[in-house]
Amino acid sequence: MLSHYYTVKGYGEHEIIIQKSRFICYTQRATTEEEAISFIQKIKKQHHDANHNCSAYLIGEHNSIQKANDDGEPTGTAGVPMLEVLKKKNLKDTVVVVTRYFGGIKLGGGGLIRAYGKSVSEGLQAAGIVERKLMRVMHTKIDYTWLGKVENELRSSTYLLKEIHYLNDVEVEAYVEEEKKHAFFEWMTELTNGKSEISEGDVTYLEEQVEI
Repeated sequence: MLSHYYTVKGYGEHEIIIQKSRFICYTQRATTEEEAISFIQKIKKQHHDANHNCSAYLIGEHNSIQKANDDGEPTGTAGVPMLEVLKKKNLKDTVVVVTRYFGGIKLGGGGLIRAYGKSVSEGLQAAGIVERKLMRVMHTKIDYTWLGKVENELRSSTYLLKEIHYLNDVEVEAYVEEEKKHAFFEWMTELTNGKSEISEGDVTYLEEQVEI
């Protein structure tokens, strides 16, 4: 699992007009090729009357699945430029479809490349980009006398307080970046003078919206 990566926040749509042609960019997150294909087919069905429904997607931790489709536009003027935007922004698990309704003015090869690239860039910005960080849930059991200090220190630290369970002892759960879990163990041990029981829990991704 990657320690962190960027992807689209989720579903989005954004329209621009270039030389009277409508370019509508649809974005979605997809973790499998089947999900990407299903999304593309859904948009194609929705816009069956459009001149073109061009698409591109990147799937997998190492972008092992990459596809681009010009859907009738001159070869290399739509799908590939769309895919290049995804690569330039270092995105993963992302599918985009740009629907074009021709407005009567031909754009030429260079114009099409710029138009499809701009449509995807603006579409991604409208949908939002997130950074997903791999986090380990760390469990810390302490006596109630330590709760105030531990909670205050956690809230002012770089670690993220997840939840507090009030049992016989207090159990504090915190999100810690996977590569920082040993540092957390040492920090918490020192903070509680060794009077805490620290254990590792599940790993999960947390998302934060970013500007790319």
